[in-house]
Amino acid sequence: MVEMTEKPALRTGPESSPWWSVGRHADLRPFLLARNAVTSALRAWFAEQGFIEVETSVLQISPGNETHLHAPRTELVDPGGQRARRYLRTSPEFACKKLLAAGEAKIFEFARVFRDRERGRLHLPEFTMLEWYRANAPYDAVMADGVVAIAHAAQATGIGGFSYRGNSADPFAEPELLTVAAAFDRFAGIDLLASVASGRGDRESLAAMAGTKVRIADDDTWSDIFSKVLVEHIEPNLGQGRLTLLFEYPVPEAALARVKASDPRVAERFEIYACGVELANGFGELIDPVEQRHRFIRAMEEKQRRYGENYPLDEDFLTALASMPEASGVALGFDRLVMLASGATAVDQVVWTPPAGET
Repeated sequence: MVEMTEKPALRTGPESSPWWSVGRHADLRPFLLARNAVTSALRAWFAEQGFIEVETSVLQISPGNETHLHAPRTELVDPGGQRARRYLRTSPEFACKKLLAAGEAKIFEFARVFRDRERGRLHLPEFTMLEWYRANAPYDAVMADGVVAIAHAAQATGIGGFSYRGNSADPFAEPELLTVAAAFDRFAGIDLLASVASGRGDRESLAAMAGTKVRIADDDTWSDIFSKVLVEHIEPNLGQGRLTLLFEYPVPEAALARVKASDPRVAERFEIYACGVELANGFGELIDPVEQRHRFIRAMEEKQRRYGENYPLDEDFLTALASMPEASGVALGFDRLVMLASGATAVDQVVWTPPAGET
């Protein structure tokens, strides 16, 4: 889920010195050592569960095909001087799913990923995504994984509870389970699923219900209105006192998730929140290459309309989907998790070096 970005705070006082100065590094070092402790704890936990750690390629033909994700691009030059465009990945998802098609059953990766147009207290243009997959497992299995992984991170640092900007959450408490539809009803008074049918959102229906809740522009789509309500009214209430698992996203908001068999209006997608912060995003994975191609094309048409650009489809990925077993997977924002588990107040404090060009 794309969140509202924040402008980075201006550095004053001691932070006006470069990041590699002894004083500034000494201030950050406890957070960085906490990062190492969390990394080690989670690697050990995945190993205990029988997962294999993988390393997949950073340079991709397609960085992903979601409307609002933007990737840095580069060129490769072969020995003959021929140039080929490549993208820095926004996620290791395509490569990991190809490994599932190849026969791997339980894999995880601490993946370095890249996103343009994102910078703020919770966003870095280059960051670490912890991503894992279970073949032949329902998505509630990886939901449970996410809760356990977060608790292991807290245990590794010895922190009693998470806190962020005046909010708190106990990572060891039984999590709250909340459907997206229930959250919209509880916090915004909106009957969300009344605006969803046949895999598409009814823009006018949602606009009528949300018009008194958020500011709606004439060119806002159903997804735009959904995101505005989510950001302004739903997310601030999630993960308060304990983790929240927000699940059963409407189908228009689940680009790579399979539709729930018992209700075609929603998909097998969930997110985990703590202190109002989104930590993880998971799916029961879509493995129908025809439907996936259709979703990608529609998303890239919308991307072209909005931003004047689009990304190619990874044909190799779409071919691999036909061989991929049923599976579920999770992408967890590792820097955000370390921030909460270490008591830091921004993701900048838990990375060993800042993004290039920043001091």
